Amino acid sequence: MFQDLSITEWLERKDKEMTMIDVRSPSEYTDSSIPGSINIPLFDDEERAEVGTIYTRISVEAAKERGLEIVSAKLPRFIRQFADIEGPKTVFCWRGGMRSRTTATLLSLMDIHVYRLAGGYRDYRKWVVSTLESLDFKPNALVIHGNTGNGKTAILRNLQAKGYPVIDLEGMAGHRGSAFGHIGLQSNNQRMFDSLLLEELLRLQHSEYIMLEAESRRIGKVCVPDFILSKKDHGRHVKLELPLEVRVQNILDDYEPWKYPQDCILDFQKIRSKIHVPIAAEIAECLEHGIYARAVELLLLHYYDKRYAYSEKNYAESDFITITANTMEEAEQQLEQLLQESYH
Repeated sequence: MFQDLSITEWLERKDKEMTMIDVRSPSEYTDSSIPGSINIPLFDDEERAEVGTIYTRISVEAAKERGLEIVSAKLPRFIRQFADIEGPKTVFCWRGGMRSRTTATLLSLMDIHVYRLAGGYRDYRKWVVSTLESLDFKPNALVIHGNTGNGKTAILRNLQAKGYPVIDLEGMAGHRGSAFGHIGLQSNNQRMFDSLLLEELLRLQHSEYIMLEAESRRIGKVCVPDFILSKKDHGRHVKLELPLEVRVQNILDDYEPWKYPQDCILDFQKIRSKIHVPIAAEIAECLEHGIYARAVELLLLHYYDKRYAYSEKNYAESDFITITANTMEEAEQQLEQLLQESYH
C-alpha cells in the first residue's frame, strides 16, 4: 500500500530527489501547481468535466463507474509513465482525494511505490500562504534601479546564473512589469507566484543579502508581499545608466515586437491618453508600419522615462550608487565588482 505524507513530512523529504507528480487535469496544472512538479493527469479536462457532471447530476456511484471506464482504457500507458520515473515519487491532486488515492492504489498493485500528499494542493497552498505571512526573512536587499531598457532583468539573471542571490520577481510573475510586459510570456497568477517566491526565499534565507529590481507592488497579475516591498524600501540602491540607443536595442531584443504586432498596438492603446497627442500619433503610426525602433525610442522619452523620474522621487539622491556604462556587459561587470567589494 501507499503511504500518506503530511505537508511537514513532505518538507522533510522534498530535497531528497523527490519527484512531485500532479495527477490533476492539464488545465488545473497549468493554472498553478507545486513548483518543479510534473503532470500525469488521471483525467484530461474533458474527462474530468464529464465525470464531474455525472457526479452532480446523477450519482456518486455512476461517476465512479464512468471514471473506472476512462482510466481502464488508458491504464497501461498511465502506469508506464510512472514506472519510467526513477527515485521516490509523491502524487497529489486537489485535496488528496479520489484522484491521488486511485493513482497511488493502482501503482501499488503494480508494485510501484509512491507517496501521496495528504490534503493535496489545497493544503500545500495553505502552507504557502501561512509561511509567507509569518516568514522572518533576514537578508537585506540590494535594489537595482534604472530607466526602462537598461537591462536590469538580464543583468540580474546573468548574475543569478553565476550563483549570486537574486530574487527574480518578473520571472516569477511571468511579466516584465510594463504596459507591454506580458507580450511573448506566460503570465502566472498569484498562487503560482507565491509558490515560486517562497521557494526562492527559503533557499536564500541564510544569504548575507539578496538582489532584486525596484518593482512596484503589482507586476502583471500578481502583487508583491509587503515585507518584500519593505526590504526594497530599506535596502541599498544601485542605479544603472546606459545610452538611449542601447536601451532601445535591449527592448527590441527582449520583446521582439515584430512577432506580436497586434499585441503591441492593443497595449499601446491602454497608455495612449497619457502621452502628448502628436507624439502618441507618431508612436501609433510607427507601430502600424513596423517601425519599432522609433516607436520604442518615443515611448522611452515621452512615457517611461517620465514615470521613472516620478517614482525616483521616493528615494533621496544620496541613497543611490550610480553605475554608468556604455553597454550592458560593462554595467554587469561594474555591478559584480561592487558586490565583490561590498560582500565577502
